[in-house]
Amino acid sequence: MQTNQIKRRQFFKLSAATGGGMVLGFSWLASCKQASPVAHVLNMPKEWFDFNAFLKIGDTGVVTIFSQNPEIGQNIKTSMPMIVAEELDIDWRNVIVEQAGLNTDKFERQVAGGSQSIRHGWESLRKAGATARQLLINAAAKQWEVDPGDCRTENGIIYGPEDKKIGYGEVASAAAVLEVPEDVPLKDPKDFKIIGQGKSNVDIDKIITGQPLFGLDTKREGMLYAAVVRPPAFGQKLISFDDAEARKVNGIKDIIKFGDKIAVLASSTWQAFKAKKLIKPVYEQDSQAESTADHNVALADLLNKKTTEFLRNDGDVDKAFKEADQLVTRVYEAPFLPHNCLEPMNFFAEVTDAKVDMYGPIQTPAWARSRVATILERDEKEIEVGMTRMGGGFGRRLYGDFSDEAAEISSLAKAPVQLTFSREDDMTAGTYRPASKYQIQASIKDGKITGYRLTEAAINRNMFDAIADFFPAGAIPNLQVIAQKHDSNITTGAWRAPYTNFLAYAEQSFFDEMAQMLGKDEVELRMELLEQAKGPASIDEKIEYSPERMQACIRLATEKANWGKMGNNVYQGISAYYSHNTHVTEIANVEIREGVPIVTEVTCAVDCGIVVNPEGAVNQIEGGIIDGIGHAMYGDFSFENGVPSASNFDRYRLIRNIEAPKISVHFIKSNIDPTGLGEPSLPPAGGAIANALFKATGKRMYKQPFVKEEKLLG
Repeated sequence: MQTNQIKRRQFFKLSAATGGGMVLGFSWLASCKQASPVAHVLNMPKEWFDFNAFLKIGDTGVVTIFSQNPEIGQNIKTSMPMIVAEELDIDWRNVIVEQAGLNTDKFERQVAGGSQSIRHGWESLRKAGATARQLLINAAAKQWEVDPGDCRTENGIIYGPEDKKIGYGEVASAAAVLEVPEDVPLKDPKDFKIIGQGKSNVDIDKIITGQPLFGLDTKREGMLYAAVVRPPAFGQKLISFDDAEARKVNGIKDIIKFGDKIAVLASSTWQAFKAKKLIKPVYEQDSQAESTADHNVALADLLNKKTTEFLRNDGDVDKAFKEADQLVTRVYEAPFLPHNCLEPMNFFAEVTDAKVDMYGPIQTPAWARSRVATILERDEKEIEVGMTRMGGGFGRRLYGDFSDEAAEISSLAKAPVQLTFSREDDMTAGTYRPASKYQIQASIKDGKITGYRLTEAAINRNMFDAIADFFPAGAIPNLQVIAQKHDSNITTGAWRAPYTNFLAYAEQSFFDEMAQMLGKDEVELRMELLEQAKGPASIDEKIEYSPERMQACIRLATEKANWGKMGNNVYQGISAYYSHNTHVTEIANVEIREGVPIVTEVTCAVDCGIVVNPEGAVNQIEGGIIDGIGHAMYGDFSFENGVPSASNFDRYRLIRNIEAPKISVHFIKSNIDPTGLGEPSLPPAGGAIANALFKATGKRMYKQPFVKEEKLLG
C-alpha cells in the first residue's frame, strides 16, 4: 500500500535532467541575444511625421511602429512591427515599438484570440510599410527630379541615379504630405531581411528590470484600489452584508454594493484585500447550484441522445455501422479548467462627466468599450481604451468582466479606480474551460475504417462549426459530427485552443487504438487516411486542413524523432493535428525509470507558412507543448453545490519548470502566408503523451487528468 502511494506521488514525475523549455515558453539565453531596438537608438528625433496608422518617422530617420493588437505573451508586439519594418526597408535597430490604443477607425481586428493576429494582419501590415517606403522614394525622386522607378532603398537609405543617396529622416517631412500611392509593390519573400530572422522581445529590457508594462503597474493621480466580494458559489444572490469591521481597517475609503457584489475601496490593494475578508455577507441559496457529479450524468446522457442535427453528415453512417465487421466505441472525458494567468485580472477606470478612461490588460478592447457604454449608458465615442501588456491571457481576458466592474465601481465612487482580483477571485469567479465528454465510434469492414461518428457533450458551449471540417473529414466516406450541450450557470468560455485542446487528445488517442486493431503502424494509418482525403476523391472538398501539408509535418517529425529507432525503454507516441490554421505533429518519448513513466522529450514539426520571428515562434510552440502536457496530466477542477474545488495553487496542480521535457522544434519551409502559433502546439500534446504512455504501460488513457488513471501503476 505504502509503495503504491509513493508511486502515485511520483507518477509522471518528469526528469530534472531533461532540461528543455520553461512553462511560459521563455528562454533566458535566447532572449538575451539582442537587446531591445530602443537600446540602439542614439539619435532621437526632434520632430516626428505621421505616415499612416502604423508608423511615424522622425527627422533623424528613427521610426516608431505601432503594434495595434493586444500583447498577451504571444510576441506579436515584436513580430507585427517586424512585418511593417520589412516592407519599409528600415534597419531594425532604428525602430521603436509602441503599443497602440483602441482605434477602430484606423485599425481592424484589435483582438488577441484564435491565433489570428499575424494571419489577419499580414497584408495590411505589409502594405503600411510598403506605402510609407514608396512615399519616401517619391519625395526623394521629386527632390532629385528623377523617376521614382530609378530609385531603391536599403536600411533606411534611398539610393538614386548618379550615386545619389538620402536618409529617410531627411525627406520624411516632404514624404508625409504627398498623395498616398495605391497598389504599391510588396517584397518577394526571398528578399526578406527582417522577417525570418530571430528578434528578441521588444519589451525584454523592461520586463527583466521590472519597469511598468503590465496592468498591475498602472498608477494614476488620486487612484483608489478596489477589491470585490463576490458570491462564493455560482447561483447565489446577495441579500445583505455587515461591513462594520471592514470599515475600521486603516486606509478604507468606501464600501459600495453593486448587483450581487460588494466593492471595497482603499489606499492600497492590500488594505482593500484585508477589509474584504472582514465583510460578512448573507446570500440567498439559489436552487440552481450545480455539482460536477450531476454534470457527469447529464453529459453521459447527451452522448446517447438521438438527434437529426449534425455539424457534418457525410455518406450513410448508420448503414456503415450496421454492415461493419466490428464497431468500436470509446468515451473520453475532461474536467473544467481555470486559466490561471500569472497576472491576476485587473483594470483601471476613471469615469467622469466628460469621458471614460479605461486602461489595462484586455484581449478584446472594442468589446469592452461596447459593454461599458451599455452599462454606463454612454456614447462609445466618450470611452477611451488603452492596452497594457498582459501577464498571460489564454482566453480569460477575452471576457472583460473585470473591466466592466472597474468602470461601474469608478462611476459609483466618482473616483479613478484600479480593480485587482486576488488569486482566489481569479480561480473561483472565472470563466472556465467547459467540462466535456467525447464519444467516438468507428466501424471496421474488411480491414478498413468505413464509418466514423464524433459526438460532443459539453457544458454550455458546443464546438464551433469549422471543427467538423478538420481531420478526419474527407478521409472516411461515412462521417458524422454531433454537438450537444448542457446549459449551466457556471461561466464557461474559450480556454487556450478552444475545444481542440481536448478534442485533439481524444481523436488522436482513438486513431492510435484503431491502428492497433487494424494491425497497422500509427504513422501508416494516418498517412493512408490523409491520402484518401486528397483532391477530388475526397468526400467533400470543404475540409479545413491540407492533407498534403499534414503529411509533410508527419514525415518531418518522424525523421527528426527517429521514429521507431530509439531502442529499448524509449516508447514513442505520435499526434498530428490541425487547428487555428496551422498543422502540427508531435512525437513524445516516454521512458520507464524505477517503474515510473517519465516524459523525456517531445519533437515537434510545424507548418505555419512563413515564420515571421523564429525566436518568438519557438517560444510559443514550447510554451504550448508544456501547457498541453501539464494540463493533460495534472489539471483538475470541479464543483460541489456551485462551489469550486480549488481556490489557489495549494489544491490546483500545475506543471513545474523542472518537469518540462526536452523539446525540439522544426518548421516546414514555406512561402505561404503565415498563420498563428499561440495555440496550435497545445492540442496535439495530450495525444502524443497518451499514446506514448500506452506503449510504455499497456494502458489506454480515457480521462484527463492522466494522474487520475491510477490503473497505469498496475
